[in-house]
Formats: sequence, structure tokens, C-alpha cells
Amino acid sequence: MTKGTILVTGGAGYIGSHVVRQLGELGERVVVLDNLGTGKREAVLHGELIEGNVGDQELVSNIMQSHNIESVIHFAAHTIVPESVTNPLKYYGNNTANTRNLLECCQNNGIKHVIFSSTAAVYGVLEGGVAREDTPTKPINPYGTSKLMSEWMLRDLSAATDLSHVVLRYFNVAGCDPECRIGQNTPNATLLIKVAAEVAVGKREALYIFGTDYDTSDGTGVRDFIHVEDLASAHIKALDYLRAGGQSNTFNCGYGHGYSVREVVNAVEKELGKPINVIEEARRAGDPPCLISNCGAIKETLKWEPQYDDINKIVKTSLDWERKLLEKN
Repeated sequence: MTKGTILVTGGAGYIGSHVVRQLGELGERVVVLDNLGTGKREAVLHGELIEGNVGDQELVSNIMQSHNIESVIHFAAHTIVPESVTNPLKYYGNNTANTRNLLECCQNNGIKHVIFSSTAAVYGVLEGGVAREDTPTKPINPYGTSKLMSEWMLRDLSAATDLSHVVLRYFNVAGCDPECRIGQNTPNATLLIKVAAEVAVGKREALYIFGTDYDTSDGTGVRDFIHVEDLASAHIKALDYLRAGGQSNTFNCGYGHGYSVREVVNAVEKELGKPINVIEEARRAGDPPCLISNCGAIKETLKWEPQYDDINKIVKTSLDWERKLLEKN
């Protein structure tokens, strides 16, 4: 049976562009829908790019009908946790309401499969700091809540229709395409390794550590970092799984172990060959002390095998990308 086309919302963004590139390299037909608010036109290396909003139901329906869309991979969202705390309705509007509109288009146009970009923020503060997929969800910020509400909509729509879905709950995404073709271009990014790499190349004056009194090995927050290439490959595996008749499911996307903020700083300084400027601040609202994945399910069910589970590899690709951006500018 001929495969249909894949619609990738937010496919010009950081993670979406890596997935689009991997899909294109596999010979898949891809249409990207992105409003280019944070995404970059030049990051779309394969398929057709359509500029527009995922909440625009007329546009989305037209794309689905005219391009024989079979599956949707949905990235388009706001992702900055502190901003979600200060401007929650922006997040419920874009992340939740627009996802609802997209899902109605999926229902009306016979879409078979949806892969949804979710987050470990749905878990909130964990006792013990490790999350399984069946760990109770208790988000502590609007970003996490906005994503969890979208998960619920997908669950209920799949129960009521023939749609099948995979929810991928990301832990901390970092690194870039090892060949430096694409990477993270988000202005004013807040992801730790991205910020540290910007400090390392002189783009920022300092790296701020928010909280040094957590109950962790060195007092700083601990996170499970996953390389963007491995995360992108998880989406390919999820699509294969659904096409093969897999049941709707939710998977954690991480490596199953964590690094503290100080350990990340040490890895950046090792790769750079000199110290970076670090400033210690008080804890930041909405930050749990420790967040690590139990990722056994995705490995067992999707046969996903990470290739970049090494903090030094992650840091090196991040620094290489920042150096390329400096040269480009």
C-alpha cells in the first residue's frame, strides 16, 4: 500500500526540523506547516513548507485534502516554562486550543495517525525524581498543563474514532545535527546546554544557575538530557509503529539517567578548554529539583536504540552549531 504524506506542524523549529530531515532522508513525502514565529525557513531541508497557523482550520483542512495527508506529527507550540507562568493564556491558546482545532481537522479528514510532542513537565515534582509513563501527572506550570490537556484530547478522540496516536514525553532536549546543517535557532533560548554553549562562544555574558540548594548531589537541579537526533529517530519509530497497527500509546523520551547543572557546565568547559562565566541565583518558579525518565517502554515497544547517549557528544554538537552561527553572522 502506498504511504500517504506526513504533515509536520512546527516543522521549521528546532526538533521538528530534525524530524523533517530524517523523514526526507527516508524518502517520505512531507508537508511542513509553520508560522515561522520561532522556526526558520532555511531549517526545512525536505518537503514543502507552508507558512500558516496550526489553529487555522480552513487552511489545515485544505492541506489535508490537497496533499493526501495520512499522518500528523504535531510540534507547533510555545515551550518556555517561565513565560507560561507569567502569561498562561498564551500557552492555553496556542498549545491547547490550537491542538483542539487541529484534532477536529484530523477527525473530519480521516487522518489515521497522530504523533504528539509532549513533555516531562506533565509530571511536575516527582518523589524520587524518576518518571514512568504511569506516574501520576501533576504539572506545576501552565506549559505542562497545556500539554497534558492536549494528551487528554488525543486519548478521548482515539477512544471515540479510528485515529491512533503516540504521545512522546520529552525530557531535556539538546545537541544539534552532527553535520551542522540545522540546529537550534530559538532567540532568547532557555535550554541549559544551548545557553551554556552561547556563553562559551561569547554570545551571552553569563550562564545563570537557578538554585544551588536542591537535595541533589551538588545542590543544582538534575535533568535527563536527550540528543535531538535520538529524539527525532523516536518519532520515526513511532510512525513505523502506528503504520504497523500499533495501539495508541505514551512513551517517555530520555536516556534514563541525569546530569546536574554543574556537571553540564563542567562538560562545556572541558570541550571549550577554559571556564565560562557562571552566576548563581535563587531557585526559579516552576522548576522541579530532579527529573529523570524511566525509558524502558520506548526501547522495548518501539525498538528505539539511542546513538548519542553521551553528554560530551551532546555538548560538542551544541558548541559546533554555535560556532557555525557565529561564522554565518
